[in-house]
Amino acid sequence: MKIYLVPNYRSDEAVQSGLTLELWLTRQGYEVDWAQDPCSLIAGAPDASGSDLVISLGGDGTLLRAARIVGAREIPILGLSYGHVGFLTAASPQERDILAVVSDALAGEMHVSRRATLACTIRAVAEDDTKEVIEAAGLNDMALTRAPLSDMVEFDISVSGHHIDRLRGDGVVVSTATGSTGYALSAGGPIVSPDYTGMVCVPIAPHTIQARAFLTSPSDVVEVTMSGDRPCAPAVSVDGQFVSCRGTIEHVSVRRGAADILLLDYGPESFYNSVSRVFYGVRRDD
Repeated sequence: MKIYLVPNYRSDEAVQSGLTLELWLTRQGYEVDWAQDPCSLIAGAPDASGSDLVISLGGDGTLLRAARIVGAREIPILGLSYGHVGFLTAASPQERDILAVVSDALAGEMHVSRRATLACTIRAVAEDDTKEVIEAAGLNDMALTRAPLSDMVEFDISVSGHHIDRLRGDGVVVSTATGSTGYALSAGGPIVSPDYTGMVCVPIAPHTIQARAFLTSPSDVVEVTMSGDRPCAPAVSVDGQFVSCRGTIEHVSVRRGAADILLLDYGPESFYNSVSRVFYGVRRDD
């Protein structure tokens, strides 16, 4: 059985815990591999192929990196929190003994939470009218925003061919239920149960009091088309990673991804306990 470790290399505690885990796992006969430090100049593309379990050691950003590494393989991911929030993670060293948590995961005693993903298609056009199409996948969200030095963006938003509105503002976030507690929440969206498999669409600082967040069905396709009446150069990020385009982005479509991400936790109550702890400040010391 192969275990793949994805630590936050900027956290000494996370790396040290990874080393402790590696020693403990190898003594029990497990094969252990590490994702390389993404900041390393000699780092290659991480590959979790053949792994039976991926363990993320860090915050939510590290878990999102683990999800990108896993991709469509549907390898279970166990998140151990060594970050500031750790909303997506299953446990932290302050809450539980980490070796006991990993032991539970290896014994199949943890709940598997299937999380819907996003499949994003970004179309851009260069000055010479050359077209560029980029595909990107995400667990959390796609955000189309104004560039750092640009004015507000103007765009049309449609769902499965039905035009919703033309908006002006700082942009729009299209998120999964998992991502509803991230950028979408900061933009005024709702907290959504991870069992929900549709998308959450939230305008960012719209220049109107009428724009509202809305939810889609799992089969819907959300399309964002830049307005020709107000030329601008927006930026697009997927799970916080900016998409690099040679030209100017003109259209983005977002649908549910073909594969889910499998997160391990201690049951549905884990989500609501995390909501209570992170967003309402309720402590549970018992």
